[in-house]
Amino acid sequence: MDMKKLRIKKGDTVYVNAGNDKGKTGKVLEVIREKDRVVVEGINMVSKHTKPNAKTPQGGIIKQEAGIHISNVNLIDPASNKPTRVGYKMVDGKKVRYAKKSGEEVK
Repeated sequence: MDMKKLRIKKGDTVYVNAGNDKGKTGKVLEVIREKDRVVVEGINMVSKHTKPNAKTPQGGIIKQEAGIHISNVNLIDPASNKPTRVGYKMVDGKKVRYAKKSGEEVK
């Protein structure tokens, strides 16, 4: 299976451009490469029914984030705080990500 380059990484702030949470922003908690999905803080909340265990002695229904397809999110431009596409360029022999809108480097 070929691993295509995902331009979004854990810790990035992203804008949701499709789905029920369209227009919201959040921090990427996890990137699921095999399924091309990202888990974003506070986005795509689902109710999970859990049995009582050591971690949750009470059990019951827990709200938690579910994955959202990576094509439905855009990186937030560090310069303008607006959604942008991501490109790569070489700086001092190192490959770095940059925001296409402002040209500014993404950490």
